[in-house]
Amino acid sequence: MTDRAHAPAQRPHRHHWRRDVVELAALFCAVAVADAIANLVVHGPRGPILLVASAIALLVTAAFHTWWARRHSHAPPPSTAPPGEPAAPAPAAPAAAGSTTLWRMRTTVRDQPGSLAVLCTALARHGVDILTLQTHPLPEGGTVDEFLLRAPQQLPSGELTRAVSRAGGHSTWIERADAHDLVDTPTRLLGLATRTALDAAELPLALRQLLGRCTIHSIPATTLSGRPNAGADAPVEGVLEATVMRLRDPSGGAITVERPYLPFTPTEFARARALVELDARLGPRVPRSQDVLTLPEGNEITVRRADGSDLPAARAMHDRCSERTLGLRYHGPVADADRYLGHLLSPRFGRTLAATTASGKLVALGHLLWDGDETEIALLIEDDWQRRGIGSELLRRLIAMAAEAGCDSVYAVTQAANTGMVAAMRGLGLPLDYQIEEGTLVITARLDATGVGSRLPRGLPLGLPQEHQAPRRPH
Repeated sequence: MTDRAHAPAQRPHRHHWRRDVVELAALFCAVAVADAIANLVVHGPRGPILLVASAIALLVTAAFHTWWARRHSHAPPPSTAPPGEPAAPAPAAPAAAGSTTLWRMRTTVRDQPGSLAVLCTALARHGVDILTLQTHPLPEGGTVDEFLLRAPQQLPSGELTRAVSRAGGHSTWIERADAHDLVDTPTRLLGLATRTALDAAELPLALRQLLGRCTIHSIPATTLSGRPNAGADAPVEGVLEATVMRLRDPSGGAITVERPYLPFTPTEFARARALVELDARLGPRVPRSQDVLTLPEGNEITVRRADGSDLPAARAMHDRCSERTLGLRYHGPVADADRYLGHLLSPRFGRTLAATTASGKLVALGHLLWDGDETEIALLIEDDWQRRGIGSELLRRLIAMAAEAGCDSVYAVTQAANTGMVAAMRGLGLPLDYQIEEGTLVITARLDATGVGSRLPRGLPLGLPQEHQAPRRPH
């Protein structure tokens, strides 16, 4: 039973004769005073002067009352806090335009009425505006609330976190947001579903954009030697374990998503499963757009996306390449080169561009491979087509794809004797770092330099996942 405070019942009004006597006496007194004032004004020696002075005093009093009323018309209402409780402080004045910061924040609150209201009140006291709010119910009780906040620029994140903690929130996580986060959740989900439907290679990127900062690992069903791969037996319904979710890859194997700093909620797990199911129902698909380029010598080549259907043509190109060319590319036994092609052409491990001649012969491959949190770039060009500018064209497009995906840098593993690859990397006009690692040369290009976006080629399908696991070396 809930205790409630009831207002005392009002008694019926009783008419009493003493009130009539008092009102009648007051009326006679008023008449007597009015008669005295009238006699003083009419028969007194200074009656007119007294009348004018009274009018002036009345006007001054009216003016003063008007000024006072206008001055206090916007005063805050008095506190309505219950007796014994301190009045809530007035909300902070909103910050001036252009001096606010966007934050994404998650916190866990008790699943009981009023807990969210207390949290919102605490944010309002600091002048924080709540732009969007999502709730994620937890099976064990409680709710994860996800906010997009606009806060005064001078308000530090630590103070914001402490305010949420005092309001009952715990396990709070906060990071800077940008204008892209202003898109509402249904619109963002529809956009991700559309990208996934148009290109099977977009599934890892869609998962990452859906779940935020996380690491995605694709585990093939079998190793390069043909043996079953450990960890690739995810059930159809998937598995959710706090900060890790495992989903069955429609192309075979499993997709593992890890986010150590923030547990996944059942709502996020259901959304990820829906995207994977969409990808499975639509089957293999790759955009077929392409660019036709004219080399300096006048020959035309076509640059397009490559996938598993190009495996026979890629093996035929391997047969036409010299052992030196294959050795510079794969950094291992030349006899094992064909075994890597299935991995390289899979859309789960990166992106591959193919260069073909006017007759349709495959003469070059460019790979952009996800290596954990890093990104590797690699080229293989048939001997007869080297030194013709194909490598530079492929490299420029791969760099643009990495920049569009938000990668901070890319690295290339080669040898000092591979002067063509070194020259192509230098021709990008980007800051480069060189280091020797295990007897090979590693060249790292930083993509945060200005001007990368202006070199973004038009006409090729882009859109890449930022973090996708692939074996680093050899490829």
